Amino acid sequence: MNRRFKIDLIVAARPNYMKIGPLYRVLRDADWCRPRLVDAGQHYDPELSSVFREAFGLPEPHAALGVGSGSHAEQTAGVLLAYEARCRCDPPDWIVVAGDVNATLSCALVGARLGISVAHLEAGLRSGDRRMPEEINRVLTDQLASLLWTPSEDADENLRREGIAPQRIECVGNIMIDAFELMRGRIEADGTRAARGLREGAYAVVTLHRPSNVDDPATLRRLVETLCAVADDLPLVFPVHPRTRQQLTVEKLYTRLVAHHGITLLEPLGYVAFMNLVLGARAVITDSGGVQEETTYLGIPCLTLRDSTERPITLIKGTNRLIDPAGLESAMRELARRDGQGAPPLWDGRTAPRVAASLRRHLVQIAE
Repeated sequence: MNRRFKIDLIVAARPNYMKIGPLYRVLRDADWCRPRLVDAGQHYDPELSSVFREAFGLPEPHAALGVGSGSHAEQTAGVLLAYEARCRCDPPDWIVVAGDVNATLSCALVGARLGISVAHLEAGLRSGDRRMPEEINRVLTDQLASLLWTPSEDADENLRREGIAPQRIECVGNIMIDAFELMRGRIEADGTRAARGLREGAYAVVTLHRPSNVDDPATLRRLVETLCAVADDLPLVFPVHPRTRQQLTVEKLYTRLVAHHGITLLEPLGYVAFMNLVLGARAVITDSGGVQEETTYLGIPCLTLRDSTERPITLIKGTNRLIDPAGLESAMRELARRDGQGAPPLWDGRTAPRVAASLRRHLVQIAE
């Protein structure tokens, strides 16, 4: 190859930085490509994206689309229009999208429409629940992408079952583990846990942000009462997502949590500080996606407040359990730290180099 290929790496919400960050660090040192961060601006708190950029040593985005919050249709359409305009002026050679946010689908659509190859990092994940907008984003992105990088064998099976050609599928491992291992030293040295006097194994971490949990007043109230009951026995540390804080305030439930002696409410945390809390936790209560994988890797019990997961391998091989609010209190009482079956294959902190090697192979084929 006689030139450096332009690779657009799309970020949009906070988890994207953890997936794209390790890959950017590998590609920036390569002599065959020029990676460009494109920030769709879909995240709720712009300040938090800068926290992740600092944590992973990323530059300011090469392009910021500034779409902001809104309905799924508004975000999807906004990114599509803004990114298509950018690609018409300065097209990349490849587009790399990650995960399942609205911008993932939008940028894949732009690539398909303009004839630009698209690679999907974290492809093949399926919950089977088409009521989740993220599930629609996953399925459609995988149909549009030229290259599908999967984290585990079950994702490969999902794609084959949907008729995806085997030559488009490559199992590369879980890049979220790369992010953790990249930052492990800083995470272990971080003082977030110590500053709050938290003893290892003597508290649980809570994260909540899914609409199914926080948007319905009755569900949210039931969750708050359950968390208060759990905190009577085990202290809870709860970094509150901006969306969740807003709903708690509207429903006059925030003061209920503040008043409980066993619950510590925090502002949203950067990756390093958050994982410092997770490392010392007896358990994690969540409705997030990525933390299901990290707890599986670390052998920390995870109770996921959802009725389905796009990461079923964490249920089969890991420490994850799906739970409903009504069963959370009893599940916490029965909790025992366990190691599961160990990390799935290729969850080894070396996914980013495998992804880069895969991308280079495909670029060589096209160049030849």
